[in-house]
Amino acid sequence: MAEEYKVFGVHMGKAKCSVDLSNGSERGEYVNQDYIINKLGRPHRAVNLMYCYYPLDEGFPVRASVAFPSKDTTNAWGFPYDDYYTYGGGLNGSKDAPVFEQMRDIRRHGQDVILTLTIDPHVSDEHLIAIAKDLLPFGRLMIRINHEATGNWFSFNKRCTYAEVGAFFARFAKIIHEYAPNVKTILCAGCYDPATGKLEKEEEFAEAAKEADIWSIDKYMALHWGWPYDIAEVGGGSYGYTGAEAVYKSLEDTYARYKESTGMVKPMVMSEHNADGDVTGPYDQCRIMRHFCDMVVDKKANWIEGFALYQFRDRGRLGLELEDPNNPEVGIEQPLMAEYKKIIHEDWFEPKMDYSAEVKLPVTLRWGDSEDSDGIAVSLKFEKDPVFCELWFDEDDESNMMIELNGRWFYKSPKAKYVDLMPAFYENHLDGKTKLSLKIFCPPASGENEDGAIDSFTTLEKLPKIRIAYEPCIPFTN
Repeated sequence: MAEEYKVFGVHMGKAKCSVDLSNGSERGEYVNQDYIINKLGRPHRAVNLMYCYYPLDEGFPVRASVAFPSKDTTNAWGFPYDDYYTYGGGLNGSKDAPVFEQMRDIRRHGQDVILTLTIDPHVSDEHLIAIAKDLLPFGRLMIRINHEATGNWFSFNKRCTYAEVGAFFARFAKIIHEYAPNVKTILCAGCYDPATGKLEKEEEFAEAAKEADIWSIDKYMALHWGWPYDIAEVGGGSYGYTGAEAVYKSLEDTYARYKESTGMVKPMVMSEHNADGDVTGPYDQCRIMRHFCDMVVDKKANWIEGFALYQFRDRGRLGLELEDPNNPEVGIEQPLMAEYKKIIHEDWFEPKMDYSAEVKLPVTLRWGDSEDSDGIAVSLKFEKDPVFCELWFDEDDESNMMIELNGRWFYKSPKAKYVDLMPAFYENHLDGKTKLSLKIFCPPASGENEDGAIDSFTTLEKLPKIRIAYEPCIPFTN
């Protein structure tokens, strides 16, 4: 049936402002990508994972709150080392550890990985080289080393001076650049301080700022930092509200100061961003997020490379879903989910698609990353809103695909032989005759690239069978 359809080349490039998603942390469990993409209708540029590496510590690699269950603490960071899930790679580690399974899950679903890693600055270069080699097969990966580095809550800050934390970042970044040149390093440090005209701890992180590939801040428009050890009540002191406009201004000023202090121009992102529903309630949480994103669009702030929504499912109220206290595998959708879904389907936040000349199958597709990949676009003509729209694949077809139709994305795993495309029309009906492009991209099925390559390649021999029908088998009569 391939000869019935015209097929064109299509390149997926950068959004004006990319959207990333944090998935799993001290506050929630990792949620699989099939579920997330079906809930939100599209993949993200990247998915952020949060892990820690303190291999010299007693108790490691057991998670801190499990290793020290009787530890007398009144805050989330009161354990001997950070209470993230522990990074299972590194020196003497295993590539079967959960972090690598999650990274593969993310990449096979057409997204890049951001690895947030808090790490003991006292580890040797041997440890850091091992981590760099761990990351080599995962394409255009971004690593956020010892984030919120000018704070005082993480274990690495309690063990070292700020100058030592900055020097460690620079040391690790140089090792990453040597042993895993496909990986980009993110420095998440202090914001601009109007009182001094400088970045917080600017001198201590001067070398790190120059060595980093990407600059970043974590900035919440509202946050209950006392969670889960108290409840945010009116008049309490464990939460704060900054607001959308002040956060935007802080990001803008911080970026300007980075450029001025380093004499360089690098990408600027916000690696953790949200308004905490514990502080704002569920409805103002939506309004604040919408206000921030509207400012980004209205100001045409294309200097913001992207922001990461923290997070998909949360035990508190920083998630698109609230983790069901009866079952951590169940999420309770929050009002923010619908608002965020609208935002990420708007033009400013969606990847750019550029079409090229007609192509003939078989065709070899290149997957570079979520901002630089080549696929195909199949031209489809619809008479009206369909009742059935499906793809059927041959039994021997083991392709791994991300598929887009009418603004809605679908995943096809190597074992799947059928994709129901009807969800593309449930929220976006067709009004009469319409032409649509069925886009197909092929990220690596294993989630890894061979030999540390940036690109992976897949040859499509033919199109799947495309079934479009406009009437049910038996129409409704009574």
